[in-house]
Amino acid sequence: MDDECSYHSPSLGKLSFDEVIDEILAMIASEPDDRYEMIVGTDSQTYSDDAEYVSAIVVHRVGKGGRYFWRRVHERRPTSLRDRIYREAWLSYETAQALIAALKERGVFGFHLEIHVDVGRGGRTRELVEEVVGMILGVGFPVRTKPDAYAASTVADKYT
Repeated sequence: MDDECSYHSPSLGKLSFDEVIDEILAMIASEPDDRYEMIVGTDSQTYSDDAEYVSAIVVHRVGKGGRYFWRRVHERRPTSLRDRIYREAWLSYETAQALIAALKERGVFGFHLEIHVDVGRGGRTRELVEEVVGMILGVGFPVRTKPDAYAASTVADKYT
């Protein structure tokens, strides 16, 4: 598996996606009566010719902290801010879909999963809020925006 497909954990280092799922399941198994939320968010940074996207999977044990895993993807620089924000949202959607499929494959159902998008009512992305939120709601996920979108604007942002 190349670096672009690898996930990273602050405490465990480089992990495959299957190893991320193993860690999530071990976390849930250690305290099965607790409530868990899974959040996916992506942030990006552009350079002269390319863009770096970091997607984070956050597993929140409600009231008791959590863990996160992240991965980095490099792509050609998008032509506009709109394209970049849509790409962030779509990478989060793809990650959420993969997470759901992997958990269901292992018999885990009924968890809360939401997507955090790095847009807000202030700043350069304010015109995109309704569009991006509508897109994520349209594919069936709850969505949060800044300042509540910590998976994108804090966790993923830390690695861009």
